[in-house]
Amino acid sequence: MPGARDTPTPIDLFGSAVREDPVDLGLACGLIGLAADPAADVTASLSALDAYAALARPLLLDATTPAEQADALRVALGEHAGFAGYAEDYDDLRSSLLPEVLQRRRGLPILLTVVWVEVARRLGVAAYPIALPGHVVVGIGDPTGSYALADPFSGGRLLSGHDAAEIVRRSGLPFHHRHLEPAPPTEVLLRVLANIRRLAADREDAPTRLWAVRLSLAVPGHPAALRRELGEVLGRSGDYLAGAVELAAYAAGIEAAEPAAAEAARRSAQMLRARLN
Repeated sequence: MPGARDTPTPIDLFGSAVREDPVDLGLACGLIGLAADPAADVTASLSALDAYAALARPLLLDATTPAEQADALRVALGEHAGFAGYAEDYDDLRSSLLPEVLQRRRGLPILLTVVWVEVARRLGVAAYPIALPGHVVVGIGDPTGSYALADPFSGGRLLSGHDAAEIVRRSGLPFHHRHLEPAPPTEVLLRVLANIRRLAADREDAPTRLWAVRLSLAVPGHPAALRRELGEVLGRSGDYLAGAVELAAYAAGIEAAEPAAAEAARRSAQMLRARLN
C-alpha cells in the first residue's frame, strides 16, 4: 500500500510541470501557490482562469486586430473583473501567488500578465509575456509582425512602443527592441520565484526562501548561483550538514570558471561543518 512518502510534493509536481513542452504557466504558477500554502486549490485556480476566459469571450467576438483584442481583454479583465496592481503589492507575498491573485484580483505585474496570457490562450488569442526590466507587460499578436502591448498592472492600459521604451529607461538601461521579445515560460517562472526569494530574504523568512529556492532549482536553465543560495539558506535554517553539502557541490561546479568564488563557497561549507561539533 503506498505510503505518505509516495505522494508527490509541490516541488515534485512543479518540477514535472516545468519540463512539459509547452509549459502551462497557469499550472506552474498554481503549484508555486501550493508550495506556499498546502491548502491552496490548484484545480480551482485553473477553473477560475476558465471562468475569466468565458467572461472575455463575448467581447472578443468582433475583435480581429491585436489592438482590438488587447482592448477587449482590458475591458473584460481590467474593467469588469477588476484585475490591477498597487504600489503596496510589491511588499505582499500574496501578490506573487496565483491562487491569491485570482481571488484578490490584484498582484505584481508578472502575475497579472500570467492571468492575461492564460485567459488569452484559452480563447485562442496569441499572447505572451514581455519581461521589461522591472515591469512585465503583455504582448498580443505576432511579435515579429503586428502586435499590441498592454500593462495588466494598470488595469490593462494599452501601451505604445514609446511607453515600453520609457519603462526600460526608468530602470536605468537603454532601450533595445530585444526588450520586446516574448519571455520564455522558464524565464517568467524564475522571475516570479526571484521576487519571492527577495521578499523572503528582506523579511528573514527562511522557510519561504527555502521552498522558493528549491522550486527555482527545478526550472531548466536555472542560474548556478541558486545552488550556493540553497546552501546558505539551509545553513541559516540550522541544517548545517545539508548546507555544507550544497555549498561544496556549488564550489565543485564553478571551480574551473570562478576559482575565487569556489574557494569562498568551500570556506563557507567548512564553517557550517564546524558548527556540527
